[in-house]
Amino acid sequence: MNSFSGKVIAITGASDGIGAELARQAAGKNVWLALAARNQEKLEAVAAECRALGAEALAIRCDVGVESDCRNFIEETARKYSSLDILVNNAGVSGHANFEDVTDFAWYEAMMRVNYMGSLYCTRYALPHLKKRHGQIVAISSLAGKVGVPGRTAYSPTKAAQALFFEALRLELRETGVDITIVYPGVVATGIRRHGYGPDGQAAGKSGLKEDNAMSVQECARQIIEATHARKRELVMTLQARIGLWLKLAFPKVVDRMLLRAIKKE
Repeated sequence: MNSFSGKVIAITGASDGIGAELARQAAGKNVWLALAARNQEKLEAVAAECRALGAEALAIRCDVGVESDCRNFIEETARKYSSLDILVNNAGVSGHANFEDVTDFAWYEAMMRVNYMGSLYCTRYALPHLKKRHGQIVAISSLAGKVGVPGRTAYSPTKAAQALFFEALRLELRETGVDITIVYPGVVATGIRRHGYGPDGQAAGKSGLKEDNAMSVQECARQIIEATHARKRELVMTLQARIGLWLKLAFPKVVDRMLLRAIKKE
């Protein structure tokens, strides 16, 4: 039996990458999915895949950087399915640039609006519904939100802000029955870095990180599904990452060297 049978699950950033794979892996009989993204055509294709797997799936165009879009996404989900059990705040945008190479910081602000404010908006409108069901919030952050990464002076702060928001909110919700799972993926084999911002604010067209050992999107989604089902507090995906976070506390200069080696040289 599907571990999410009987659940209504809302996923942002569901047209591609981790979000789309989460939708496919969660799909099954007696599962109701609400999928959000900006690209309606790609979103509809993912929704059709989920229906073929036995789920009900609703595709709602939503730019999470726009508060009214987030409100509409949650309201449409609740209206269609009469409830909400799990909100997955997955939508995000990437960027890679050395700070001194950036002359216009508008895209720093845009990234903060998507990666941080988008999670805040969706969560705010979902909370009344989640409380009724003793539901769950899943926040897809990043290891770059735990460790500052060179070239990620825009991205790392947005993911740190997102993670710390949910850590604080977890305590505020401690008596409501709503659990929060914060996920910290490392490098996952998606197109997010190629599609993300470059120094000039345009699509980078390439990744600034070495991706030889990138985790598959299928494995990443599998781990998130497992952690969600177990209602875990936190998921750091690999042993190497967990060791790295310990080393950061004990031997920070060692971690600095590791991070510099992870940057792709031109």
